[in-house]
Amino acid sequence: MPKDHQKDQTVTIIVNGREKVVEKGELTMQELVQLAYENPPTGEFVCFTITYRRGHGNKPEGTLEEGGSVKVKEGMIFNVTATDKS
Repeated sequence: MPKDHQKDQTVTIIVNGREKVVEKGELTMQELVQLAYENPPTGEFVCFTITYRRGHGNKPEGTLEEGGSVKVKEGMIFNVTATDKS
């Protein structure tokens, strides 16, 4: 695949302050957690909150719900936070 064509298929996003290059399209909550943490916290009471901004025009910012996904675009910013529900 030509390099220019490959570049057209990816976007650079910011996850917890770090640049990540991902394929265009949608990312799930689980995929964003994996991008945010090398070893994500686990446990019965661990849950994640994901907020985003600089998204697409119809929903430029918001919170990603459990099991949800979001369409990514160049320069989009995500904050992924682990919390303990106990």
